[in-house]
Amino acid sequence: RAIHMINLILFGPPGSGKGTQAIKLVEKYNLLHISTGDLFRYEMGNNTPLGLEAKSYIEKGQLVPDSVTIGMLKNKVDSNPDVSGYIFDGFPRTINQAEALDSLLAEKKLVIDKLLSLKVEDDEIVKRILHRGKTSGRADDNDASIIQNRINVYKQETSPVFDYYAKAGKSVLVEGMGDIDEIFERLNAEVHAI
Repeated sequence: RAIHMINLILFGPPGSGKGTQAIKLVEKYNLLHISTGDLFRYEMGNNTPLGLEAKSYIEKGQLVPDSVTIGMLKNKVDSNPDVSGYIFDGFPRTINQAEALDSLLAEKKLVIDKLLSLKVEDDEIVKRILHRGKTSGRADDNDASIIQNRINVYKQETSPVFDYYAKAGKSVLVEGMGDIDEIFERLNAEVHAI
């Protein structure tokens, strides 16, 4: 490949400013931002075959199978051939999904280059989200124990995926404290090292 595509996974606990950093990375490197939440909203909102399939599981209170999620991901990747790479936001969440993502990329002769995980101390996250809760109107932003639970779920979910890519030397913890530009510089340094 003459032009190297940059394919990143971005992880960060709730309230880590991950969304803001994803947008900045997308702009700087001409990446396609892929968040599974957005994919689901798009496919379900447009009643696509995969969207309808996802709905049928959700209505029964069941988890949407990985095959459906990966199908949505594949559609998104296929319909955006001219980007310089991808930033997967908070996905994959399981080893299964990571393996499926790796195979999907391998079909296109691509790999994940790096998993960047923003590191923010728990008490700082709780403080930030409680602060946000004053204006967000979300009930779960105003309860420290619910916030702590969200952090714990995040850690349990993402640590196996972090370890999976760490085995290939691809996972990096990036200090997520400080102002937006400082954190962005740290992420940039990691991208440049690819």
